Amino acid sequence: MNVYINLKSAGKRRPALQQMPYILPEGIATLRQLITAIVKQEVETYNSRGLENMLIPFLPEEEIVAQATTGKVGFGRLYSEKKADSDKAVATALQGFEDGLYRVLVGEGEVNTMDDPIALKEGDTLTFIRLTFLAGRLW
Repeated sequence: MNVYINLKSAGKRRPALQQMPYILPEGIATLRQLITAIVKQEVETYNSRGLENMLIPFLPEEEIVAQATTGKVGFGRLYSEKKADSDKAVATALQGFEDGLYRVLVGEGEVNTMDDPIALKEGDTLTFIRLTFLAGRLW
């Protein structure tokens, strides 16, 4: 099933919402199943990237300027062969939702609990909003 995912992190300099096309397996009926499917796909993508074997890494000037606006310029290389654990990643993502670290919207409506039914349709838009806690001093 083809859907679109909006990603937003409060306080980032990126565009307000960044929409990405995404393919989900059929039969997702709850938020728990949705989060599990997305996290497993992302872990698989991460683990399949592998180590880059460039002898002399370089970035074009446009890429340096684009990355500098976010505050970090890097080559996007993996320096470790350690793979992510899919089960741990799913457990962490589910716990993060239960702890209120991010919100999920399907279309225009927010999904508040893990096991409430959701009805995904072809072309739906999912929005994940990562919440940022404010900290600081008064003086």
